[in-house]
Amino acid sequence: MEFDKLIQSFIVPPKQKISLKKDYDPAYKADFLKKEDAQQILQEGIQQLAKYQDILYAQNTYALLIVLQAMDAAGKDSTIKHVMSGINPQGCQVFSFKVPSAEELDHDYLWRYFKALPERGRIGIFNRSYYEEVLVVRVHPEILERQQLPPEAKGKEIWNRRFEEINHFEKYLVSNGIIILKFFLNVSKEEQKRRFLKRIEQPEKNWKFSLSDVKERGHWDDYMKAYEDVFNYTSTEWAPWYIIPADYKWFTRFAVATIISRQLQSLNLAYPTVSAEHVQELLKAKDALENEK
Repeated sequence: MEFDKLIQSFIVPPKQKISLKKDYDPAYKADFLKKEDAQQILQEGIQQLAKYQDILYAQNTYALLIVLQAMDAAGKDSTIKHVMSGINPQGCQVFSFKVPSAEELDHDYLWRYFKALPERGRIGIFNRSYYEEVLVVRVHPEILERQQLPPEAKGKEIWNRRFEEINHFEKYLVSNGIIILKFFLNVSKEEQKRRFLKRIEQPEKNWKFSLSDVKERGHWDDYMKAYEDVFNYTSTEWAPWYIIPADYKWFTRFAVATIISRQLQSLNLAYPTVSAEHVQELLKAKDALENEK
């Protein structure tokens, strides 16, 4: 019951405005949960995920799309690495979307994401996603100029229109069996600074850092405002947002794994049943194998 309440507390209620600063603490870690216990539950959750993913793949009816959004250094990569460590690679796809190519700019803004959607029976992970189109593009409006939109499509209503389009897009996916889990890893500005300094000070982490990361940090308040609008307009009954505290990575991984596992469990997945004729064929095959000389 405590876990159910905990998970519920991370959900952004649909049609209800929230404040990241007032309503969600990046350093939160449940008082009733110790780090050692959370790590043990995480390992059990990883095993459960492997089991559910195997059935998901065999049943071939649903797909699961996991959307991860966050500020830099919030732990998206490490969350994927740890939470998905037990998953069969054949049943999982991870996409990290970079600056759009010339071909992608010649299409609508959702085109490249649509192409990367998981097939039935598979788990797809978007490490950053189509929400960048109402986040980074909003913070840096010069990007919008490169999207080759007609003048009438770039008015002041563009963001509300995109929120509506994304909601319709996600409802379409869910209606067709692609379940969506959306996570925002909520790291504090202070913790981000600490992790940036660690990347600079440790040679093996230098490759993960660039000066542009610091420049983006300078837009922190703009990003927080943009994120709040995203949550307020696109947390829906069919695809709600989960705001996960990210200052403690062990807690982030535990929370994300628990939510994914429970979502798959709620689908009542089952291995396909075989026909009576198939059973007879299996028995004949067994008999042939056992009587081989």
